[in-house]
Amino acid sequence: MKKIIIAIVTFSLLAVSCSDFIEKEERGTQTLENYFQTAQECENYVNELTRRLLIPNDWYALVAPRVTNEMSTDDAWMGNTGQDNSAHRPCSQYVITPDNMGDMNSIYTAHYYTIQSANIGLEKMAASPISETQRNQYMGESLFVRAYCYYELVNLFGGVPLYTKSLGTADLKLQRSSAADVYAQIEADLKESAAKLETIPVNREGRVNKWAAYALLARVSLFQEKWAQAKQYSNKVISEGPYALESDFLNIWNVNNHNGVESILEAQSSSVQDKSLGSMLPTLAGARGEDKKYFPSNDAVDVLDGWGWCMPTSDLENAYLSENDEIRRRSTITKWGEAAYGDEVLNPTHKFSLNDNKSGRICRKYYIPVATRRALDKKDGHLPLNIPLIRLAEMYLTRAEANYHTGGDALADINILRARVKLDPKTGLAGPTLLKQIYKERRLELAFEGLRLYDIRREKDPTTGRPVIEGLMGPSGTFVQYNLNSTDPYETTNLRESQDKGINFNPAKNLLWPIPQLEIDLSGGLITQNPGY
Repeated sequence: MKKIIIAIVTFSLLAVSCSDFIEKEERGTQTLENYFQTAQECENYVNELTRRLLIPNDWYALVAPRVTNEMSTDDAWMGNTGQDNSAHRPCSQYVITPDNMGDMNSIYTAHYYTIQSANIGLEKMAASPISETQRNQYMGESLFVRAYCYYELVNLFGGVPLYTKSLGTADLKLQRSSAADVYAQIEADLKESAAKLETIPVNREGRVNKWAAYALLARVSLFQEKWAQAKQYSNKVISEGPYALESDFLNIWNVNNHNGVESILEAQSSSVQDKSLGSMLPTLAGARGEDKKYFPSNDAVDVLDGWGWCMPTSDLENAYLSENDEIRRRSTITKWGEAAYGDEVLNPTHKFSLNDNKSGRICRKYYIPVATRRALDKKDGHLPLNIPLIRLAEMYLTRAEANYHTGGDALADINILRARVKLDPKTGLAGPTLLKQIYKERRLELAFEGLRLYDIRREKDPTTGRPVIEGLMGPSGTFVQYNLNSTDPYETTNLRESQDKGINFNPAKNLLWPIPQLEIDLSGGLITQNPGY
């Protein structure tokens, strides 16, 4: 019951201060006056914060916007050509405006709900009559949650309103802080989080630990071009952390390998479906138009008909083919009629409706194998696939890029990852050629794991010095031109999603998404809009 109570209490506090809440007469319920008195109550509160951040079992608030960001890159089409695409089209087609944000509104709102809740919890837990160890654990996890929310906000929208105290209704009209100030707060929160979690055991599945804080510090350092710091923290996770690379790349996203040896932060799921603990991602991005006739069993129990959003591009597939990278290609992409990698016996020719699918491809990382489907009591969309958000391979790639800029051995780290997927090592690369290879390895390794949009916005083309996305998108972009001249038999025969994807990209504004107009209006105009919108 306490988990239910705290969820309600937390939601009630999203837009009001502590005093606003406790002035109301409360009978027979817990309030901020009598909550946070036990370790269990504090843990329940932090569990709710973490659930809100990761929220894999609610498709709209965070899963859909994160998938939409993938659709805004050269890795993915919207894909579903049989349904209304108004939630995804503004970003994917670069026609987004402050009044037409699609589902990008929800991630902005959801994160500020969570930030307000984290602020309240941090203030209350600081004075809670629990042990110092318990206080450090729950506050450390809460600081990480707040930092992660701001990390996504600053990368999507630039400088945003920044606050670290609980707000009342009279405090809500805040101006934007600079991106530098937001990043500074992210770093401060993560460093404090890691310090508080220093003595907390790391083998607590599904909970934030100090290594997650250090790993996110490595990522945000890389994004700010703080090369020495990026190297410091990525190296710390690699050399001191309790993680190891999975020997089999396919096993990273295996439904039977939750919280594997490589996973640093992972959104949890469960097949106990009547409690809605599963993930919506395999449904949102699963193959649309599956039918029992496509399976050897000819049995409807094998069918898991998805919604068909976020389908891989042939351009991404060609990137794998150019390196002869069959293991990562087949672990990331299944083409229509091709056996699902690792599920060849029960799904030897994975097929689905081409009329409803732009690319004739699905993301293998999000795939639910047939044996798991058969074991499900209900196929209601809440499926037992954990979602890795930070894993060890990213730390190797971060260290490689940092080494490139600081004069270290960048090739060693990318070759470790290439060896895992049985590719020959790269040798003799230097200068711009080496940097481009590091970028490429990030794309091949981390496709559909939430980083591609951030990467192509921040990565600099070593030839032009401009963001990589500017060379890909827009009328003369290489990705746009590839699609306009493509002969791919799947993409070019289903034109209900336009083949000129990315042609509307404008570098004067589209390196960030606009601030939702509603937020500007609610602030009375104190929040300013991003340039170009």
